Amino acid sequence: MFTFADVNVYLAVGVTDLRKAINGLSILVEAQMDLDPFSGNIFGFCNRKRNLVKLLYRDINGFCLWQKKLSKEKFKWPQSQEEEVLNIGTRELKWLLDGLEIDQLRAHKKLHYQYII
Repeated sequence: MFTFADVNVYLAVGVTDLRKAINGLSILVEAQMDLDPFSGNIFGFCNRKRNLVKLLYRDINGFCLWQKKLSKEKFKWPQSQEEEVLNIGTRELKWLLDGLEIDQLRAHKKLHYQYII
């Protein structure tokens, strides 16, 4: 998988028609997500069956479209939120592509230490 340092990842929450290619998805980024496709950020989309994800981003000299299709499993793509766009980090994107549900990820309980003499 590609690695990105400090970029934002914007997911289109819910379902997207993934018959679209670079031009169609970049129009969705501008029109529906109200974001700039030339920003260098990553924009993620998932199909209705949740077995196909496409990531669109602008590289140095053009747009790139990355795709991952699962044969048996489904992605834990965010479905219902108040917002149509979810902003996550690259670490959460990696988790999502590995099959984890990013809404349910929580760290262990906060530990409290007490100094006893």
